[in-house]
Amino acid sequence: MCGIAGIFHADGSPVSRAVIRSMTEALVHRGPDGVGTWDGQGAALGHRRLAILDPSPRGAQPMTSKNGDWVVAFNGCIYNFQELREELRGLGHVFVSDTDTEVIAEGLAAWGPEVFRRFNGMFAVAAYSQRRREMILSRDRFGVKPLYYWFRGGRLVFGSEVKAIMRHPDFRVELNT
Repeated sequence: MCGIAGIFHADGSPVSRAVIRSMTEALVHRGPDGVGTWDGQGAALGHRRLAILDPSPRGAQPMTSKNGDWVVAFNGCIYNFQELREELRGLGHVFVSDTDTEVIAEGLAAWGPEVFRRFNGMFAVAAYSQRRREMILSRDRFGVKPLYYWFRGGRLVFGSEVKAIMRHPDFRVELNT
């Protein structure tokens, strides 16, 4: 299991690096093998890693597509990633890791958000397009991998567990009568 966390400001205002680090650290038990964060253009992604497919640094997340557009944080397993990798290689994509995460990033570069329809697996993915400045959250069809989110005032905050969201300074636990 891995853990993902993230923030997206619809108005493009800066995201606090300290906040995304804190949100990601709330998920330390989900991934003892590594931690990574990325931020830019009003968005931030965090990842706690449990290294399975490629334990080398090449598999670290968040991972950016080779064209520099997509930044991906991912929890789960794409069962058909090797078939998709071969199809992407046929389109000229180059791979440096043995991870399904890289297939997600390159698949987004090739096919855009439609790539999620091609996945067979259990997953929660956060993908940010730097070119379009939009955040996409996607889960497998059965919701096996958790993905919680909170949205208020043009701010989207999400994570593999609610405790990551609770680390965001604008989030308040309130009774909704």
